[in-house]
Amino acid sequence: MTLQIQRSFDQEKGRWNITPKGDVDISTAPVLRKALDEAYGEAKANVVLHFDQLNYMDSTGLGVIIGAYGRMKEGGNDIILQNPRDNIKKLLRITNLDRLLCPELCE
Repeated sequence: MTLQIQRSFDQEKGRWNITPKGDVDISTAPVLRKALDEAYGEAKANVVLHFDQLNYMDSTGLGVIIGAYGRMKEGGNDIILQNPRDNIKKLLRITNLDRLLCPELCE
């Protein structure tokens, strides 16, 4: 499957809203990386990844997100995942990244 990405900057909240649709795997991870890099290059701000339309993500996708997280933290910003599907929640829990990227899952 392909990966489509919608992104917009919320002026009121001062953050990026990025919504990937489809699958993030070894063949589509560069698309997500580019979208994150371009958005953060345009405006250094927090990023919310809306995962409600993301069907699948493998370790390559996690690597992209962790890389972006590191770059954003250096600039004092955060990246947060919202509404991941059950299969992605499981991946996040196994790797303990749920505590870092979507703390609402740990409450």
